[in-house]
Amino acid sequence: MQPENLPPKNSASKEFWKFLAIVVFIILPIRIWVAEPFIVSGDSMYPTFKNHDYLIVDSLTYKLENPKRYDVIVFRYPLDTKRYFIKRIIGLPGETVTVHNKTITITTPDNPEGFIIDEPVLDVETQGEVTTTLANDEYYVLGDNRPVSSDSRIWGSLKKEFIIGRPLIRLFPFQKIDILPGEVADVDQTGQIPKNQ
Repeated sequence: MQPENLPPKNSASKEFWKFLAIVVFIILPIRIWVAEPFIVSGDSMYPTFKNHDYLIVDSLTYKLENPKRYDVIVFRYPLDTKRYFIKRIIGLPGETVTVHNKTITITTPDNPEGFIIDEPVLDVETQGEVTTTLANDEYYVLGDNRPVSSDSRIWGSLKKEFIIGRPLIRLFPFQKIDILPGEVADVDQTGQIPKNQ
């Protein structure tokens, strides 16, 4: 006979199987296909993200739509896919990106004269002298803290297959908790910031 204050053995077993079912059918799919944790390492995205910021990465959105200019993304480093980087998208597939005289010019088939992009998140100028033409599955990514960032200026373009997702929530530090951290609002279709902003 069971003591009155303990649940029957079959009840405990039932609870265990319910818990296991929740883990297998709800938590694991969310972890694998929808969101995953990421801890920022280094200062390449300062001041947008600081060392040890704890992020939840949305890994579903880019399965349904393409990344946009100025999106911050987390991706596998193409030269060592065991490492993860966080950078901001500057150039889109099919564009030519030129870094010259501390400015970034984007040239497209529809805009062969090119345009200099606005970068509202930066306090620093972009160093480097490089021109890169992106294939239909490639992006040009840069860190917000350009002087210390290892990015497309150094190791080249980023193929879409390496993109994990975008930061959905910053959970730590607690005083900086926010949704879609690093997002740039009011970007037009070319990726420009309207001049009245």
